[in-house]
Amino acid sequence: MTDPNAAARCSKSDISPSRARLIWEICIVLALSLGQSAIYSALALLRRALSDVPLGQQSAQLNPARDAAAIWDAIYRLLDIFFDLAVVAFVMYLLWTTGAGALRRIGLDFTRFGSDLGRGAVLLAVIGVPGLALYVLGRALGFTVNVVASPVDTAWWTIPLLVLSAIRAALYEEVVLLGYLFDRLRRLGWGTWAIIVSVALLRGAYHSYQGLGAVFGNIVMGLVFGWCYQRWGRVMPLVIAHTLLDVVAFVGYPLAVALWPAIFGVAGA
Repeated sequence: MTDPNAAARCSKSDISPSRARLIWEICIVLALSLGQSAIYSALALLRRALSDVPLGQQSAQLNPARDAAAIWDAIYRLLDIFFDLAVVAFVMYLLWTTGAGALRRIGLDFTRFGSDLGRGAVLLAVIGVPGLALYVLGRALGFTVNVVASPVDTAWWTIPLLVLSAIRAALYEEVVLLGYLFDRLRRLGWGTWAIIVSVALLRGAYHSYQGLGAVFGNIVMGLVFGWCYQRWGRVMPLVIAHTLLDVVAFVGYPLAVALWPAIFGVAGA
C-alpha cells in the first residue's frame, strides 16, 4: 500500500534540506571553490612572510601565461574560465533544487539591467578609488605585494581574454559568496550581520596572498557588497561592479606600469 503523504514529504525535504545536509553541502562547495582558495592564499601569505625577501619586494600574478606558445596559452586560459564557470553552474543547480527560479531569486537576470548597471557604476567609484589608494599606501609601507594584474606585452587576443577573466571572477565570487552563501546561511538561522561579516572575512582570506593591504581592502569591499545585496536583493549589480573593477585593473595595468613604474612595476623578486 502506498503512502499518500510520501510524495509531499519528499517534496518538502527537497525544498528544505536538513541542517546537517546544509552544513555538509556548504563545506563541499567551499572546498571546491573559494574555501580552497582561502587556504592556499593563507599559506602563500605565511610563506611570503617567512621569506628573506621583504613583502613589498615580492610579486603576485593574477593572469599569468599558461604556455609559451600563444595559441596554447589562449586555449588553457579559456579552459580555466570554462571550469570556473562550471562551479558557478553547479552552485546555481544547488540553489535551483530548493525551488524554481534560482536566477531570479538571487537577482542574476536582466529584468532590471538599467538600474543594476547604474548601481554597479556607483560601486565602481565607491570601491575602486579607495581600493587603489589603499593599494598605493600598502606598496609604500611595504605590507602589500606587487600585484601583476596582466601581461605588459599584450597580444591582440589578450584584452578579450582579460575581459572574459573579469566576468568569470565576478560571477564566480559573487554567486558563491552572495547568492549561495547568503541563502544557505540564512537557512541555518544566521543573522544578517553575522552572514555579511563572515562572508567579507572569507573574501579577505582568499586575497591574502596579495598581502595585508589586500586582506583589509577586500574585507571592506565584502562588507559593502554584502550590505548592498541584503538591501537590494540582487546579485547582478555586484557582478557588474566586480566585472568593471577587474576590467579596469586587468586592461589598465600596462598603462599604470608605464606611468608609475615605481608603484606598479614588477618587483625585484
